[in-house]
Amino acid sequence: MIIAIESASTDLSLALAEPDGTLIADAAWTSRQRQSAELLPHLLQLLDQSGHRLDQATALAVGLGPGSFTGLRVAMSLGKGLALSLGRPLVGVPSLEAWLASDAAATAAVARAGASEAYVLRPADAAPHIVERDRLAEIIGDHPVVPDELAAAFELGSSASPRRAAAALARLAAERLAAAPEGDDLRTIEPIYLRAPRGVHDTPNEGRVTWL
Repeated sequence: MIIAIESASTDLSLALAEPDGTLIADAAWTSRQRQSAELLPHLLQLLDQSGHRLDQATALAVGLGPGSFTGLRVAMSLGKGLALSLGRPLVGVPSLEAWLASDAAATAAVARAGASEAYVLRPADAAPHIVERDRLAEIIGDHPVVPDELAAAFELGSSASPRRAAAALARLAAERLAAAPEGDDLRTIEPIYLRAPRGVHDTPNEGRVTWL
């Protein structure tokens, strides 16, 4: 069983999936600043409701961001802690990839990149771009996946929330594990935090992030 944790935004999600990525159960909720108090209790509740136990996990999957410091750090700490204690592999997946994969109709995945910019990943993009707020409408299409907080702050109108992202995260992690069963190196895997510097920035898991 893969345990997947996605907390790159205020719309958090968890999923339990078979080793091939088939969904067993998932849960989602919105949390502003209580990820440290809520992630583990929600996970234990999901396991209990689905009739599963932590020691049945075969792997852990964590969304890497980009996102806020607190949510990503708490999720990474939880994922690493469980991986170490259970002796299971951990896989990190860029969150925007999981957001896109969570909705077959998605035209873009959009995450905050500062007060007036956003990270944007579209299906044809090799890596995310940073886009100024006033250009988002022309870039993201008519069915973007956007956290509710960001959609409201940037007045993006119709959009889908990434509340099913953990289920997609589990599927993507299953694909990675099929090719590399050992998962990622716990000593070096790190989240991708909220703000990339202006210009060009290399991130360890998403390649080049450029201004668009």
